[in-house]
Amino acid sequence: MRKILFTSGIVLALIGYAFFSISDACSKGLAGRLDPFEVAFFGGVFGLLIVPLLKRPNESYRMLVLSSHPWLWIVRAAAVFVATAGSVEAFMLLPMPEALSLMFLMPFFVTIVSVLFLKEQVTGWAWLSVLMGFAGVMIVLRPGVKALQFGHLCAIVVAMASAVSVIAYRFAGKETSRLTLYGSSLCGPLVGDGILMAQHFVLPHGLNDWLLLFGYGFLAAAGQLLLMLAASIAPANRVALPQYSQMVWIVAFSYFIFNQPVDMWDGIGIAVVTLSGMLNWLRQKIRFEKMLHRGWWWRRKPTPEVIAATPAAVITPPLEDKPHE
Repeated sequence: MRKILFTSGIVLALIGYAFFSISDACSKGLAGRLDPFEVAFFGGVFGLLIVPLLKRPNESYRMLVLSSHPWLWIVRAAAVFVATAGSVEAFMLLPMPEALSLMFLMPFFVTIVSVLFLKEQVTGWAWLSVLMGFAGVMIVLRPGVKALQFGHLCAIVVAMASAVSVIAYRFAGKETSRLTLYGSSLCGPLVGDGILMAQHFVLPHGLNDWLLLFGYGFLAAAGQLLLMLAASIAPANRVALPQYSQMVWIVAFSYFIFNQPVDMWDGIGIAVVTLSGMLNWLRQKIRFEKMLHRGWWWRRKPTPEVIAATPAAVITPPLEDKPHE
């Protein structure tokens, strides 16, 4: 029975990450047609559609904006605002695999912050995984060979903002409602992008634009809901591994839809980034098996590395906080 649940969790995660990839492709499809801040704003609007599915019967919708840790709520809202706006801009300006490989630097920044500010001990295997990811990104960028663009800066800022969001999530603690955490991820884009889009707002024209906006916002929200479902029936390290399936989707979209094939060096860099993620997953898998053997895994909150998701993802607790049978 447990094996079936784990498999189901992985399948849900794979579908969720596919939704994230399609969402990112929708944002790129709007390049040159709508302002990036406007796209990110409508992402928050359509993200509201899954709020009723997150709300427990005893919860109030006011919990979307009320938190026992208001400063952490604000920090997380600001971080998600920066991450969503930056990811839309990066995908619009860069080939999708190039943008995503830079965003995969997020665990690197999480590790740095954990060491410098949280005084956490990080193993040599974790550093090796992080350095491999950084090397892969450098291969993709090839400073001095390729001209660095504003889109590259946006993608790196996304990785940094996502790392701040992860740290804020960890400080918030498990007692924070998922509705409150999700509320901060909605209010950030709704307020921040809403203000910044005002100067260049253009009403979307035609059904195609509206469908792309809906696909961007709703699929990102639906993908996060599937990840929460997956995390409720499978260990976090199993749910994190399918994240790298995004690169397959992104490369395919880039080649077949946007006519931006990946060159040899980009392919090598992407492979190195993916291998670094696989190494980190293997380390987490070994750690998980040791904790499971001790019988206390279910009471432990996932580490930053395993709750790291795509830039479009919003990190929230599982739907159910109870042991798996």
